[in-house]
Amino acid sequence: MVFKRNAMYQFDEQIARIKIKLKAAEQTDKALTAFGAQTHQYILHQPLSVTALLDFETRYKIVLPECYKAFLLLVGNGGVSYADSAAGPFYGIYPLGTGVDDLTNAPEKYLGAPVKIYPDITIDAWQHLIKETEEDDISDEAYDAALGNIYAGILPIGSQGCTYVHGLVLNGEHAGRVINLDTDGQRPQFCFEDNFLDWYERWLDEILSEDLLTDAAPWFGYTMGGSVELLLNKYHAAIDPLVKHQCIRGILSKRSISPVMITLLEKAYQDADPAYQQEWLGVLTKFNYQLAKPHLLAYSAINPLPVLQFVWWYAKDKSAEWQALITESLRGVTDEETFRFCGYLLLESNIDYVPLIIPLTTHKNPQIRVSAFYLLGKIANKAAYLDVFIQGLHDPANEVIHTTLQALSGVKDKRLIPAYQQLTARFPMEQDYILSNLSLRLEDMGISISELKQ
Repeated sequence: MVFKRNAMYQFDEQIARIKIKLKAAEQTDKALTAFGAQTHQYILHQPLSVTALLDFETRYKIVLPECYKAFLLLVGNGGVSYADSAAGPFYGIYPLGTGVDDLTNAPEKYLGAPVKIYPDITIDAWQHLIKETEEDDISDEAYDAALGNIYAGILPIGSQGCTYVHGLVLNGEHAGRVINLDTDGQRPQFCFEDNFLDWYERWLDEILSEDLLTDAAPWFGYTMGGSVELLLNKYHAAIDPLVKHQCIRGILSKRSISPVMITLLEKAYQDADPAYQQEWLGVLTKFNYQLAKPHLLAYSAINPLPVLQFVWWYAKDKSAEWQALITESLRGVTDEETFRFCGYLLLESNIDYVPLIIPLTTHKNPQIRVSAFYLLGKIANKAAYLDVFIQGLHDPANEVIHTTLQALSGVKDKRLIPAYQQLTARFPMEQDYILSNLSLRLEDMGISISELKQ
């Protein structure tokens, strides 16, 4: 293969920016707060030689995208992170040649094959593509071939941890774009940028803006990038509902938003089609709770669950202000998620919630009973409600008994012994960790299960 330097001239200005931003990012994130920064430390080794690059392309019978070549030849190749990766998103960018078999055991055969994955691949299309790999009686050879077909034409370029990797599309109309992949078979997601260098520069921009320097920072590249103003304008201009949702989620991922932009976002919420209002309400709650509060109150009449969720996620210190909504939501509750978030807010608000919860210990939904006993297990005066806990020990659902036993931690009241004895008769053998939890409760009293049976 012949190396063509002219093809990379188009990236010269961007490469120069990236080099400057790399140094600035290292200074901005001196504490190595960004995910993966403690491993890659913003270090890149010397660029790759042209000879090594051509050897790689010859071996695998491929041509790397020019944007990626420019990075390897002009910025750096490898570093000190996991698998000797260079500084980059998550655990960095593999040195060329590392990780080629992350997706398939036969990269020589499949790296040059046509790409099968495309942006916004549907759930049905993805399930059809991976169907063969999920067959119980598939042979090892057939499984390897099926994986090769799924991930054909994609070069793994870095690890995100666990089973997640970022890959580079090598051919077809999307060549040069980065994809988020899960080797456990979850549906892949294309990153939003047009090519590798745009993706890499966006990562640096979000280090410099400090959007990625918080514990609550989103996974980089899984939401749309750009300034709040750019994303809002794109939202207004978009016709595709998916793009509109992606714009809102991109704004939600920001660390902070200026007061001027918050005012514009409130108007976007007020003017939005109902399909987008809920997401906009989450944005308002995250960035200006007081501004969002009247909108939250109004929206709770439509659907209380997202309101409870937004308060918990973004304003849990205001939980006590929502006691009326919690009380109303618990009255006749049938939805497990609604009850779960009511419980979170009750625990945070430090109010006496026992009168609200006791009626739900006999709810027809066992999962709601489980959550009710979990909440009762958090109160200080559990002995005062021993009859309720004993009722839980006689529940027909094993998961309720299991949770009730855990909730009784620290309670040494001898009135529990008859109920405990009945459990040993009902469960002569271990089921759902009931006997192991019973043993712990008996230890609180200085009794063993064998002694209890005597």
